[in-house]
Amino acid sequence: MRIVLPTLARSDKDLLGDLAQFVSSENSMGVVQMSKGILTPVSEDLRNENRIICEIAQVVLANRTKVNWEHYARNYDAVRDLIEQFIPGFEKYNQRVREPGGFYLPNGPREGKFNGLAPFTLSDLPDIQPGVDEFRMASVRSHDQFNTTIYGMDDRYRGIYEERRVNFMNEFDIAEAGLKAGDKVDLFNEHGGMERVARLFVVVPYDIPRRCTVTYYPETNVLVPIGSVAEKSNTPTSKLVLIKIRPHASSPIPPAY
Repeated sequence: MRIVLPTLARSDKDLLGDLAQFVSSENSMGVVQMSKGILTPVSEDLRNENRIICEIAQVVLANRTKVNWEHYARNYDAVRDLIEQFIPGFEKYNQRVREPGGFYLPNGPREGKFNGLAPFTLSDLPDIQPGVDEFRMASVRSHDQFNTTIYGMDDRYRGIYEERRVNFMNEFDIAEAGLKAGDKVDLFNEHGGMERVARLFVVVPYDIPRRCTVTYYPETNVLVPIGSVAEKSNTPTSKLVLIKIRPHASSPIPPAY
């Protein structure tokens, strides 16, 4: 079952009454800064993520909670005040996040503070051998993508432009499978007796190990069996999925997510 929540994007204006709200985010340098949208939302029915979560909590918890969810749904500063109380490094959160450039989070190594030696663990790689007609597929994100948010159709890292439904393969595997660059194929597997299919992908030669392929997610999320998870973390095995490849069948393309 899929649930689609009609939420505002971070690039949208977020107004509660006449008051413009803003969220804060941490960049890859450990800096927390303000993020405020400038675009008019495509619909008046869209809600911000904060309100969606608070309203779900109101319905689910009902009289089993003393939290004033309505207060937090309509006041982002109140949420930041709570974060300040519980997470080190967020002192005067609402004041500092409004300053140009934001503020740095605590960073022990930068300040010369270390808590001892880090434990390293060596783990054996799983010995999963593909069948004669199988490949190990890893799903990755493109250059124009952040997690599952797709900002563009280009991937300059890998020389892909205006396309995402691609299947990177070793050139020798392409020839052995009777394919050629640019061919349209369907990707599928049969985990647990159920066939999963991701249709209409373009074959792209790439310098990767033999019997391996690489695709983008979420386009190939459908190929990851829900019961195929890592032993300890219980996360989906999105970097090691056994698949098969066949010429594309002329059938409608199902939604990828």
